[in-house]
Amino acid sequence: MRLGLKLLQERATIGSFWWSYISNLPATYSVPIFFLGEDIKNLQYAPLLYQVNKRCRFLLDFEKDVKRVMENLKPDDHPFRGQDVDASSLGWAMSAVSSRAFRLHGKKLVDGRHVDVPMMLPLIDMCNHSFSPNARIVQEQDAGSTKMLVKVVAETEIKQDHNLVLNYGCLNNDFFLLDYGFVIPSNPFDCIELKYDGALLDAASMAAGVVSPNFSSPAPWQQQILSQLNLDGEVADLKVSLGGSELVEGRLLAALRVLLASDGEAVQKHDLGTLKSLAAEAPLGISNEVAALRTVIALCVIALGHFPTKIMEDEALLKQGVSRSTELAIQFRIQKKSVIIDVMRSVTSRVKLISSKE
Repeated sequence: MRLGLKLLQERATIGSFWWSYISNLPATYSVPIFFLGEDIKNLQYAPLLYQVNKRCRFLLDFEKDVKRVMENLKPDDHPFRGQDVDASSLGWAMSAVSSRAFRLHGKKLVDGRHVDVPMMLPLIDMCNHSFSPNARIVQEQDAGSTKMLVKVVAETEIKQDHNLVLNYGCLNNDFFLLDYGFVIPSNPFDCIELKYDGALLDAASMAAGVVSPNFSSPAPWQQQILSQLNLDGEVADLKVSLGGSELVEGRLLAALRVLLASDGEAVQKHDLGTLKSLAAEAPLGISNEVAALRTVIALCVIALGHFPTKIMEDEALLKQGVSRSTELAIQFRIQKKSVIIDVMRSVTSRVKLISSKE
């Protein structure tokens, strides 16, 4: 928020050097923290709802902190020239920074890495996003240097009147909507987040017809591998995903393969890299692979069932004409459902291919 506070300070300063830039920033942003309550519900996706609520709580708490600090300041010492700084203005500043700032190389550390420094770059920040960019940002010198230069360099020949587009990053739609206020259709990096849970996996594998699943009660040797995958233990990371570049997150795939295996010695012959790789075709045998992938399909069915509306219903709502925030919420959930369906189709095709070799 440091850059956001600086932005608010410059906005409140009469004759600010940056006024011509700040006055042309959007007055409002189409990010979920500004959605009405009904449109937040319309997202229908718990991980994003959590992030939206977390940001809103942060802004409300930060507002209290700012007011407490400025409570007894003299008018001449007031950093915002007496203007009120509330959760709304802080949200505007945070959205301006998250949607327009670039992370540049700052001070160089002893190990050779650089500290990232968020910086707003007038004019450059007007470039839109594309996963197939025709330009890139080049930084010469560190951010602390007086000779620092930031420029946009063409990656290919750009015709007159064509837009300059940059790649904002290989991000899922959660980040694009939260930080930039838009959703990318058929985003190759979009995914759905699940919680690794033994009871959920037991239910999914039984629904898939897998005999005697033991996700809730792994054997000691299986539990040891789960710990190596950081899916067991006090500091375990239980967030796993489907979709995106991996299709099935490697940790989840390895866990399914291991917990559906009965021969510990056979499992120990493979390293974690192999067990986590979808490219490693049936490392623990065809029956084990089919059972693991069918469990993935069942997980997709369960995840899809958590959405109260179907894609056809969502598309019908969009045709009726809705507000911009409602449109974004519906587009977002359509893309999430599409990710799940695409994973189901891809994994089903893989099961058929592997089964044909049995």
